Amino acid sequence: MPVLVITGTGTEVGKTVTTAAVAAAAVAAGRSVAVLKAAQTGVAPDERGDAAEVARLAGAVTTAEVARYPEPLAPATAARRAGLPPVRPHEIAEAAAKLATEHDLVLVEGAGGLLVRFDDAGSTLADAAELMAAPVLVVASAGLGTLNTTELSARELRRRHLDLLGVVIGSWPEAPDLASRCNIADLPDVAAAPLLGAVPAGAGALAPADFRAGAPGWLAPRLFGTWDADGFRVREAP
Repeated sequence: MPVLVITGTGTEVGKTVTTAAVAAAAVAAGRSVAVLKAAQTGVAPDERGDAAEVARLAGAVTTAEVARYPEPLAPATAARRAGLPPVRPHEIAEAAAKLATEHDLVLVEGAGGLLVRFDDAGSTLADAAELMAAPVLVVASAGLGTLNTTELSARELRRRHLDLLGVVIGSWPEAPDLASRCNIADLPDVAAAPLLGAVPAGAGALAPADFRAGAPGWLAPRLFGTWDADGFRVREAP
């Protein structure tokens, strides 16, 4: 798995913190890691973006961006309004391939959800994943409504014959409600893919050393961690 694409079921589901957790766990397992942000929106040229936040939390990783736009909008809209060139899937694939020649693992973080548009032709992160023939990790929210958005993302990946590696809950609440607890069992069912972790809510606010120490325990072995889905289900059972 030299390249892993990380997408979310929408915005604000914990995608960047999950990317940082995967990076931290991989580094702890002795892998060299690069993080590529496909399209960074909503930050000025001199501001820290998502890739920099991943590096702050995860530690010794290489970071890169394909494009950056100042307004917090979908990449296609942000590029058009800024008068800047849009991101093209082949540019993402080429940047990831270059990083993969020098690193064991390249994490490609999308912007928003799987089908957020990069350009006016309707290109998306899914198109980039096809070019890279890379597996995709879906980051989902914990509570009510997540089953629908997760299943839609999973169906689109299957329609494109892309490999859905699994699902990670990007922000697991300290006191989960009934819907969240039930979703532990239901998310793998609707996605037809394993649940590969649950990142605690507020993990991004931890001190970097504490984040790196905790990350392997939030993720399953396929993501370089020690998290056990069966034990988590028992602990969080209704």
